[in-house]
Amino acid sequence: MARIVVIGAGLGAMATAARLAVAGHRVTVYERTATYGGAVGRFAREGFAFDTGPGLLHLPAVYRDLFVKTGKEPLEECVALTQVDPASRHVFADGTRVDLPNASRAGTVAALDAALGAGSGERWGEFLVRAREAWDRTRRPLLEEPQPADPAPLAREPYPALKAGLLRRPTTTLAQVGARELGDPRLAALLDAYAWSYGFDPATAPAAAAVLPYMEQTFGSWYVGGGLRALADAVYERCRKRRVEFVFEAPVEEVLEKDGRAAGVGLAGGETVEADHVVSGAPVPVLYRDQVIGWERQDDWPLHQEIGTSRVTVCLALRGPRESEAVHRTVVHAAGERPTVTVLRPDDPALRPDDTHEAVTVTATVRAASGEDSDAFADRMVEAAAQAVPGLRERLLWRHVRTPEDVRRDTGSAEVPGPALAGARGLLLPAANRSPLPGLWFAGGWSHPGGGLAHAGMSGALVAGLIVEGADFRGSR
Repeated sequence: MARIVVIGAGLGAMATAARLAVAGHRVTVYERTATYGGAVGRFAREGFAFDTGPGLLHLPAVYRDLFVKTGKEPLEECVALTQVDPASRHVFADGTRVDLPNASRAGTVAALDAALGAGSGERWGEFLVRAREAWDRTRRPLLEEPQPADPAPLAREPYPALKAGLLRRPTTTLAQVGARELGDPRLAALLDAYAWSYGFDPATAPAAAAVLPYMEQTFGSWYVGGGLRALADAVYERCRKRRVEFVFEAPVEEVLEKDGRAAGVGLAGGETVEADHVVSGAPVPVLYRDQVIGWERQDDWPLHQEIGTSRVTVCLALRGPRESEAVHRTVVHAAGERPTVTVLRPDDPALRPDDTHEAVTVTATVRAASGEDSDAFADRMVEAAAQAVPGLRERLLWRHVRTPEDVRRDTGSAEVPGPALAGARGLLLPAANRSPLPGLWFAGGWSHPGGGLAHAGMSGALVAGLIVEGADFRGSR
């Protein structure tokens, strides 16, 4: 039985802790804040409640696997999990609207043809075929296996950019894919919105980012009853049942080293804790910035996708009931100075004081250090959200704005990490789970396979496998 210290209580770190505890190790989690969950937070006021991080779950099989491998109760016995249908409503700059069904390619093709004109659905369907090729080429090395010692093959673009004369010039960015292959600015905007929702600028994201809409439209979007915070609650309780110990308000200031390997951690106040392995779920760049890890960054070793984006979230408390024809998620595309926003309107009694009120969350991706006035930007977000919520201005009781600085306070970094992407010369590959210091491991959104709930959960499976099985571990099965 090894002594294992875990830094941070985000979802990826807790997923690692639960798996290691089941394997027979003694696991203690040290969290610098007063609670668990990391980016999966909750804001509550006057009977209203809002998710302050992700609002939907994709690839729920990751957490089903976690709960199967760590206890008798499956995921669905611990949280209420339902598919969101339609998966999303899109409101384009010209006012056109389309509802896209959940995990139905044929239904998506039909919806796009009906809303945008004959042939639109076929072009989107053909794009998804090419996106699937990129997915099939990268799924296992990017999601299910430890990052290879030589990640050079993942630096090559997997998207089939040149297809039977379709393009005369190489396609290197997702925006070029939309402009050259989709033939309608609204379809291009639809593609762009998927990139923005994961924190990528489509003008610089590689064509490989085509896997993002493919993933969502193939495997679906799911809602957790009570909000995504309920998933964090369930993972925390699973850790406790597996006898993982948690110590809150206990910042780790140093990873201790002995005989060339990690040997424990130093806490604020001077206390030291010995360990056979240290797993860090903290943002990898922050570990270096704060000198928690005591070696210089190596130029040829990627730490994280340095995309520089964060999120602004506006929580809206509304009077009046949610109308019967409302949908769970609406993406209102940019128009003029209005940004692209995602409006979440879950029909969940747990999030509102009663059925004569509604809790709405509006999010937008922004530059982490834009310096823009947050209230002015929130005004434009609410203006955009009014395209999705009838009578919003008249119904508004109050709003609460969360900025990148709030993200920094909760997670340690203002940036919100995106999932690992192939291509782009390897610049969007995060830190490997195995650090350069033996005995120190990286889990969570800042390490392979990157950010997002599903990817963070996958990192937990990979780190636990590397520690338990050692050099024989070849990845999740």
